[in-house]
Amino acid sequence: MSAAQARAYHAWQIAIHAEAGADMVSAYTLTHVEEAIGIAGAAKDEGLPCAISFTLETDGRLPSGQRLKEAILQTDAETGGAPAYYLVNCAHPTHFAHVLEEGASWTARLRGLRANASRRSHAELDAAADLDAGDPAELGQLYRTLRRRLPQITILGGCCGTDHRHVDAICLACVAVDEAA
Repeated sequence: MSAAQARAYHAWQIAIHAEAGADMVSAYTLTHVEEAIGIAGAAKDEGLPCAISFTLETDGRLPSGQRLKEAILQTDAETGGAPAYYLVNCAHPTHFAHVLEEGASWTARLRGLRANASRRSHAELDAAADLDAGDPAELGQLYRTLRRRLPQITILGGCCGTDHRHVDAICLACVAVDEAA
């Protein structure tokens, strides 16, 4: 799907939400930059800020193969910086922590994490007979480490395999980061 096709596809839904009084558009688990560009453009057309969340593979790249840095920079360039901020979701922190450059302008645009509980790849999760809940305490510590590196990340949550145990561990680990600041 091209950016123009994505914009047209999402425009009607975004317009309905804008008419109903929505104050923001959020798009999660995006796998291709063209869809992000289309959504951001459609939201901009309606005067709504948007949040764009990319999903990443075990190598820290989008399923399209594009690097996260390039996806954020391209989306901003082609939309005039329309997204209010970006997030990463549906990937374990060990899959993407290595690509997050401290102090870079593009990582400063990241505001949220909604990571998977499992270290498994998307293909492994799709083929699994069980839901891998991973290690909640470890996930909390990984969030803590990422928040120390990128303190602007304040939107925290979970994606595949997470439950209240993971959210509790994330909160407890990240409160310590906030108290130390």
